[in-house]
Amino acid sequence: MTTPVHASDDAGMISATTPPAAQALSGVLLLVCALLALGWANSPWAPHYHALWHLPIGSTTLLHAVNDGLMALFFLMVGLEITHEVQGGALSTMRQAALPVVGAIGGMVVPALVYVAVARDSDAMRGWGIPMATDIAFALGIVALLRDRVPTGLRIFLAALAIADDIGAVLVIALFYTPSVNAVALGATALLVGLLLFLNTKRVHALWPYLLGGLLLWGAVYASGIHASIAGVLLACTIPARQPAAGGAPSVQHRMEAGLHWPVTYLIVPVFAFANAGVTFPGNVAGFASQPAVLATALGLVLGKPLGITGAAWLAVRAGWAALPEGTDWPRLIGVAALGGIGFTMSLFIAALAFGEGALLDAAKVGVLAGSLIAGSGGALLLFARHTKAATENVPVGA
Repeated sequence: MTTPVHASDDAGMISATTPPAAQALSGVLLLVCALLALGWANSPWAPHYHALWHLPIGSTTLLHAVNDGLMALFFLMVGLEITHEVQGGALSTMRQAALPVVGAIGGMVVPALVYVAVARDSDAMRGWGIPMATDIAFALGIVALLRDRVPTGLRIFLAALAIADDIGAVLVIALFYTPSVNAVALGATALLVGLLLFLNTKRVHALWPYLLGGLLLWGAVYASGIHASIAGVLLACTIPARQPAAGGAPSVQHRMEAGLHWPVTYLIVPVFAFANAGVTFPGNVAGFASQPAVLATALGLVLGKPLGITGAAWLAVRAGWAALPEGTDWPRLIGVAALGGIGFTMSLFIAALAFGEGALLDAAKVGVLAGSLIAGSGGALLLFARHTKAATENVPVGA
């Protein structure tokens, strides 16, 4: 017997409850931006591509403005989605959260171990965190294209799993990819978080104090040495989820999610993909592709992710901690676990933190792009084949 997992209805980031057309559009847009970046970076105009992202913006560059500034809004939306699901969605009870959380843990640990096994004793070792995260927009975009070939319970499992391993990725960034910390700025960060939480407890439902506090928080986190994107997650944890007592107005959390959804999903993340996916391939492509950073990243995504997710989920079900979602069987779960190997946005982000600019970063990017392509194609084929086999044999879904 299976236990259904119910998703919350939100206006935030791409999730299992987002209309399939929007899920598909989000994934297609990311793919188009990545392909455009690759095409431009390997054309006769490649120098212009790289020069564009190194344009000075104040004391930084356009690339860093995107990765450090705009992506903080992406992380704010991730944080809002995490808190939303923990408070009343697919991660709100132990029974609902057990399978995706345990699956996410396996899907983070095993890819990291695969990466380390392949990249050991090389300069690429620092990138062990790259294959740990799942790109929810790409993964759910493929699921949307498959339509009824993927049961609703499995869509929700994939969304919850991606959210759970986003938590892991944020922790990895904060703990392992922060080279040094400014104690004064860190103290200011803690003070600002405390102030925002105080506003929450006092039931302040105006949006502007949280926006102003968020800007100050971003500056404090940036100065502390922790990557500024973490400011978005910290801010999300302070946002009131309760509706105002009178008037029936939406909560601050809901308004913020609704306001961020379109610019983040259809502008900021595609711009990030366009800025970071452009790798200029050298003449010896075969030699380049055999570098440890390429192989370790790709194998971590293609092999480590499905093995880790499926193995951990099997153990959770076997131990009685969780049950498969309604309408799901193990072949379908393996197909979705393969889709978990689509790293893309978060993987590219961690690669940039791990290696900075240079040949190692380019190699890791190729590994992310190749691994995500293979994982996405393989997962889609597995799900399509299982659905076709079930339909041919007239087997009920989940049998």
